[in-house]
Amino acid sequence: MVAPRISRRGLLAGGAATAVGALAGGVPSEQASGGAATLTPLIEPFDGLHQAGIATTPQTHAVFVGFDLLETTRKEAIVRLLRLLTDDARRLTQGRPALADTEPELALTPARLTVTFGFGPGLFRAAGLDSPVKALPAFTTDRLQKRWSGGDLLVQICADDNLTVSHALRMIVKDARSFTRVRWTQRGFRQSSGTVNRNLMGQVDGTVNPADLDRAVWISDGPLRGGTTLVLRRIRMELETWDAADRVAREFTIGRRLADGAPLTGRAERDEPDFEKVNALGFPVISEYAHIRRAHVSDPGMRILRRPYNYDDGLAPDGRSDSGLLFASYQADIDHQFVPVQRNLAEADLLNEWITPIGSAVFAIPPGCSPSGWIGDSLLS
Repeated sequence: MVAPRISRRGLLAGGAATAVGALAGGVPSEQASGGAATLTPLIEPFDGLHQAGIATTPQTHAVFVGFDLLETTRKEAIVRLLRLLTDDARRLTQGRPALADTEPELALTPARLTVTFGFGPGLFRAAGLDSPVKALPAFTTDRLQKRWSGGDLLVQICADDNLTVSHALRMIVKDARSFTRVRWTQRGFRQSSGTVNRNLMGQVDGTVNPADLDRAVWISDGPLRGGTTLVLRRIRMELETWDAADRVAREFTIGRRLADGAPLTGRAERDEPDFEKVNALGFPVISEYAHIRRAHVSDPGMRILRRPYNYDDGLAPDGRSDSGLLFASYQADIDHQFVPVQRNLAEADLLNEWITPIGSAVFAIPPGCSPSGWIGDSLLS
């Protein structure tokens, strides 16, 4: 068998095709007719009833950035800011450079980029409007730090490529600079899309999410119709002491098996836990203080949408890990969905021995917009 000859022209053509595919942020696939390679773009839509980045299948990398408005920034300036940032996000998520992008090549790989905006209480005050969200009540387990809490404006940036995330962050921060100052930046990561997501404690994370997002997540009326709310909690993990606990203690604490995420009373991750089941001694198989029992919500319409990311900021000066979870919770009503669950956890969750909330912020997430609109136009126009 004679090996096929590769011409210089063919080699260059193949290389050019590969380069174009990479720049477009897509993956090659085969057409049914003839097996010719085509490009499947990795692009998430920007415009629509809901903002992307909430019901979107979670991407591998994320950054949450909180801004404070400058003292002189009022409603007219907020509108200009949001028009500008919406244009940036619309372009970047579709694989196009932002206006005046000095590194346009970095915008050509969208990698399922989403840019999601949230408004804190301070933004509503600056715009002369009543805020639909407020700071959470104090919980006994909180050890909140100002550097990870609050904020007038949130921008959540997610993608499957960290370079894409970093470039989008730079463009957003650059264009927001005339109106805001950065309050905090929190970077997160998760396992690759399509795989079971585990946190740094080894637990399968985000198992119980609502199936009916129209009931549990999306707001059904008023100026925020089509939007939602976000609670972002930075939760530090005490991994060194968690390492000292044996596997039985860990699973008892969570109420799930670490190997597959199944409840201790079930066989698979998605099995409903049986909180009535007892062992041979008559004790509940799932402890009354186990994490999944304390976090359980019986009404599916009152569940929260969990979209967590791990964070790892290396080692603290004492050599201990500075790691944990960026717990992003989306729900239609914070007071009736998030707060009751958090109160249950704060009161008697066994996991509190190894975790500490050190940051907290709440935001109203406006609905999406039309191709000619901008995020927040239903609230501020």
